[in-house]
Amino acid sequence: MQETRVAVAGTSFPAVRQHLEEMLPGAVVEAVPVELLRSGGCAAEVLVPAMCRIDAAVIDRVDGLRLIHQWGAGLDGVDIEAASRRGVLVANVPAGVGGNAESVAEWCVMAAIAVNRRLPVLQRVLRSGAAWGDPPGRSLHGRTAGIVGLGGIGQALALRLRPFGMRVLGVRRREDAELAGRLGLAWIGGAAQLPELLRQSDCLFLCLPLTEATRRLIDERALALLPAGACVVNAGRGGVVDQAALVRALESGRLGGAALDVFEQEPLDPASPLADRPDVLATPHIAGVTDSSYRGIARRVIENIHRLHDGRPLLDCVNADPAGAQASRDS
Repeated sequence: MQETRVAVAGTSFPAVRQHLEEMLPGAVVEAVPVELLRSGGCAAEVLVPAMCRIDAAVIDRVDGLRLIHQWGAGLDGVDIEAASRRGVLVANVPAGVGGNAESVAEWCVMAAIAVNRRLPVLQRVLRSGAAWGDPPGRSLHGRTAGIVGLGGIGQALALRLRPFGMRVLGVRRREDAELAGRLGLAWIGGAAQLPELLRQSDCLFLCLPLTEATRRLIDERALALLPAGACVVNAGRGGVVDQAALVRALESGRLGGAALDVFEQEPLDPASPLADRPDVLATPHIAGVTDSSYRGIARRVIENIHRLHDGRPLLDCVNADPAGAQASRDS
């Protein structure tokens, strides 16, 4: 295989570079700080975003760029139209490919247990030397889970919640009785059934991408529909939740807690009211950062690099020309 230059846009998620270096021998893989990328640019055939907005200005700074490949599914941070105008392909790795969905679903289960068992509070009790055996937590057994977004992650999560004895509901773009039966859900409603799902959800799981339709979908009105003491678990995108409304709901005591792996602005400001609340479990966008998930994603990215060199159509390319046109551009 010819030498490939891969630039990881940003210095977050260092395991991305490590996996590419290990699994793509002979390639030059460089992590480029965002500030340097915007001011001085770099030379690379493939650009992998790592918590960096890829807009027209960044694209123009990368000499020889042919492919922007998301390390995962979400492309809300990539200006696909700008890339297309410049003849640059854009591809992603869907959540159901390579083990990412399973890893994120595991995080959701862990997070729901931790929030309901009040893990952040328990850690403070242990460090303070206070009396043991308090505070009591809440069990998942017998409660209702509502999953908003039933793509790869939502489906993997549904299968993992049922053994805990939870009643599981779901909402996606359209009702799907067949999928509900296959996953063992009580029901799967369309978008119009979201208010009903919220009213019944002791644990609300958000597993959907950020689009104009989903931006701040969970706002003050939506949060008010949740039962008293409910928890919110967000492993989708931070912009799906109105964070200010979430803080108000927590401060009022109506919500039992929140588990957040994603935020409206990332990295999260350490001074954010969400950073140190005892009723919030906050993690730094690591729900899908596992050994199995990263190996699976790396295999798909590397497969597309091979396809790029061979002039073959890419897998999961969101702006691909027909195969002949793509091959012509690559020749």
